[in-house]
Parts: sequence; C-alpha cells; structure tokens
Amino acid sequence: MNAKILVIGANGQLGSVLTKALQSRFGVGNVIASDIHEASNFHGLFEVLDATDRNQIQKVVTKHAITQVYHLAAILSAKGEANPLATWDINMNMLFNVLEVSRISGMDKVFFPSSIAVFGEDAPADNTPNNANLNPATVYGMSKAAGENWAQYYYLKYGLDVRSIRYPGVIGYQSMPGGGTTDYAVDIFHKAVLEEEFSCFLEEDTTLPMIFMEDAIRATIELMEAPKEKITFRTSYNLAGSSFSPKDIVKEIRNYYPDFQVKYEPDFRQEIASRWPNSINDTEAFKDWGWKPEYDLKLITRTMIEKLREHYGTRSKKSLGILL
Repeated sequence: MNAKILVIGANGQLGSVLTKALQSRFGVGNVIASDIHEASNFHGLFEVLDATDRNQIQKVVTKHAITQVYHLAAILSAKGEANPLATWDINMNMLFNVLEVSRISGMDKVFFPSSIAVFGEDAPADNTPNNANLNPATVYGMSKAAGENWAQYYYLKYGLDVRSIRYPGVIGYQSMPGGGTTDYAVDIFHKAVLEEEFSCFLEEDTTLPMIFMEDAIRATIELMEAPKEKITFRTSYNLAGSSFSPKDIVKEIRNYYPDFQVKYEPDFRQEIASRWPNSINDTEAFKDWGWKPEYDLKLITRTMIEKLREHYGTRSKKSLGILL
C-alpha cells in the first residue's frame, strides 16, 4: 500500500522543502501540502487548513485517506515570546488535534518536530546528550518539551507511531525562516550576496548548533523510514550538524566577500540563545538509524552563496567569485 502523506505547515522554512522532497520520493499525488494560507509555489495537491480546528484536520485526512502526517506548524521561539500564552495555546492545541485525529484514524506514522529549545541551563552546554534534563526558558521550548512527552504517551498508551527530531538551527537557501532565534544564520548570507551590511541580533561569539537544510530533510526522511523496532527514543532524538558562531560565519563569508560588513546589536534573542547548548551529542540517532551529517560550515557557506547568487542573479565584482 502506498503512503499518503499530509504535511501540516507546508509553507514554512522546513515544510516548503520537505514537502517537495516527499513528493519526489513518494509521488506528487501521494503528498498533500497544507497550511493556513494557500501557497502558489507548490505542484500537486494543496489544502487550506487551520490546524487549531480538529474537524478540518479530520476532513482532510478522510478525504485523502492519509496514512502519515508530518506536523510542522508552530509559533517559533522569538515570535513566541511576544505572546507566550497564545503561543502555548496554539502550539499545544495543534499537536493535540494531530495526535487525536491520528489515533482515531489509525495513522501509520506521525512526525513531530522538536527543537534544541527544549534544553535550558540545567543541560550540559557542550555535547548535550539525548537524555539531558529539560528545563526550557521559552514558551516555544516548553511546548516542544511537553509535546515530546505527549508523543511518547500516545505511543505507550495507544501504539501510535510518533517520531521526533530535536532540530538545531536550520540553514537553507530555499526559503526564509519564520521567527526563530537562529534566523540570523540564514539572513546573513542574503545580506552578503546582496553586498549589504548585516546587523546581527546575537553577540559575535555566541556558538549554537546548526544544520544545513539538505541534512535536516535527509535526517527526517531517514528517521521516518527506519524500522519501528529501531526507534528506542519515543520522546525525541538529538540531531547535530555543525556548531558555530556569527564570527565563524563572517570569517567564511569573507573568503567570497572580503569587504562584508557586520555590526552586532544583541537584542532579547541573545538571552534565549545564551541558555541553549553550544553543541549537541547525536550518538543515539547514529546508533538507532544511522544518522550522519554531510555539511560543515565551509560547505554550507559555499552552497549558500552559490545558490543565492543564482537566486538574485548577482556575481559581485568585489567578491573573489571562485566557487570551484
């Protein structure tokens, strides 16, 4: 039986790329993209869906005979702090709706994305292990930590096969991010290629775990395709790519744009970032389903600049212009 997949939050930074990857793998007709607003950049089926309304989710699941759900919709860390109570209500309500519809419908698999935001000051800052204590200091992190426990609960009580990854900051050229604390690591490449000064909302030496979009997508699909008996963590798996600071990115970018200018103007996101890990231990993901990243900072920088030059149609005379 072919999988019929529903992606909730398909317009987002991760969802827009993951949807296309799933369509390529399973066929355009077997992947239904959905979001609260219609998008014009998708080929295939798209449903306008408000995930805070359980009936809407149920109707789409029934209409398309959905067998797998990727629930990506959420209010992220930086935006969430502007309205914490609403963020909690929306994030948790959407998750409960997905879990309940999936349970009632006998869903084969559900994907729920968690985040390094679940970690707080009680977790080791370096090489943070999968079983570290979770005491998040943002409402986004709180909703993800609670969501991990609910994912495990639905597996233990109902046998619902919910799988999860704790994403670090995701860097990609395909879309702009949507309100996270690690957003600077995408915007900085756009500013470099456009030869504009970049204003960084984090301090220059703030080291955070990051992952390139291609690695994040591959990890997600590898986890979802792993045999059920291999999944030993029913809360969420740590995922690591490469850890670096704004200063590290600037150094790499200046290999292509020597005159690239950056000013550091830390805001409230600095306080959020200061409580997150410097690096992540993802040994459990490697042991259980063979995860291994392919992109380091040097390759991320090269790829981002190459793809964004294509996007903007620019090739700076001041840059080195070498992408061999």
